[in-house]
Amino acid sequence: MDAIFLTIAIVFVLIGLNAFFSLAETALTATSRAKMANLEKEGDAKAARVNKLLEERAEMIGVILLGSNLVTIGASAIATAILSQQYGAAGAALSTAILTPLLLIFGEVLPKSMAINGADDIAREVAWPVQIMIRVLAPFMFLLTGVVAFLMRIMGIKGEVYTTEQALAEIRGSLELGRQSGHLEKSDHDRLGGILDLKELNVSDIMVHRKSMKTLDIANPPREIINQILASSHSRIPVYEGDQENIIGVLHTKDLLKALADNNGDFDAIDIANIMKAPWFVPDTATLKEQLEAFLKQRNHFALVVDEYGVLQGLVTLEDVLEEIVGEIVDEHDIAKQGIRPQHDGSINVDGWVPIRDVNRHMDWELPDDDAVTVAGLVIHEAQTIPSPGQSFSFHGFRFLVLRKARNQILALRITREEVSESKE
Repeated sequence: MDAIFLTIAIVFVLIGLNAFFSLAETALTATSRAKMANLEKEGDAKAARVNKLLEERAEMIGVILLGSNLVTIGASAIATAILSQQYGAAGAALSTAILTPLLLIFGEVLPKSMAINGADDIAREVAWPVQIMIRVLAPFMFLLTGVVAFLMRIMGIKGEVYTTEQALAEIRGSLELGRQSGHLEKSDHDRLGGILDLKELNVSDIMVHRKSMKTLDIANPPREIINQILASSHSRIPVYEGDQENIIGVLHTKDLLKALADNNGDFDAIDIANIMKAPWFVPDTATLKEQLEAFLKQRNHFALVVDEYGVLQGLVTLEDVLEEIVGEIVDEHDIAKQGIRPQHDGSINVDGWVPIRDVNRHMDWELPDDDAVTVAGLVIHEAQTIPSPGQSFSFHGFRFLVLRKARNQILALRITREEVSESKE
């Protein structure tokens, strides 16, 4: 009888070991690499062990699976032996009927559920015993991982490499999870996401198009030019000669004020050509991250954007780039943009030039911006035509009604989110 109780105790110990292996496997694979890296940087030795295991993922998984299989087989064999002595041929069936739910509940489901709910903390606790197992089973694991690596090469499967894209995807996923759970405010979510987007957006995605640029004609009298500057809300304005796209300089209001002071306020004595700065041209394919670094390096806040042929496309400022992170920046001299006007029925009236990205941020929508930058561009791309006022289109779960148009340019639209109707079976 004592031998039977001892054997039963051994079975439960093996089930407990199986639970440990399940707990360790789930926690170590579900833990946040970013959090562990940060904890290790702060001097957390347990997090350092976790990071070491994650660098040797193949060995870690191999040891855990080996241990899990050994204890599962051992528990099954011992339980079958005990019950076979008592019940003969029916012992194997009884062993399966009794052991399967025990292993499933206490050896798999329960520990895995616990690990998912506290992956980071549990991973730090189980890392040390898993490291010990790897050292003890090193010779066997060397042979096992070698065979696995050989089979993977035959099948053309490359070993896992933790790439920058995977790191960014993990961060984005954490941000989205935080927003959906309510632990991260939408404004914080947008700002943090905006930093990540700097590498994915080009200057052409946020620039002020040349048709919307405020410019000055060098041929005009200085007094007229100065009056235009005073009437403008901008501190830097491009200056052209002849053709509006032939930019020859950029006039800064600070330089203008200094020149006025030097000439005792005489408008007509100002030589615009002598006080304007040389224009700085940047390619429209530069990413916002590259352009931000260029702004900081050049100590310049204003750049003119050109395409591959050197044709003027628009302008971009440091403020434009920063607004992709912090949102719209409006000071006491700015004219607040009125491009998005929410309606009482939940729809919005939006100007055609408004970037899709701004609409998504403002309304918490997910309109695609891969093929078009502005709302008008999206409608034209999807409709494959330049629509007329009164025409409406439905795509991506939204209805777009064209309100105003001038020549081939869509000036205003109404966007309504369509209700998703579920068909009843």
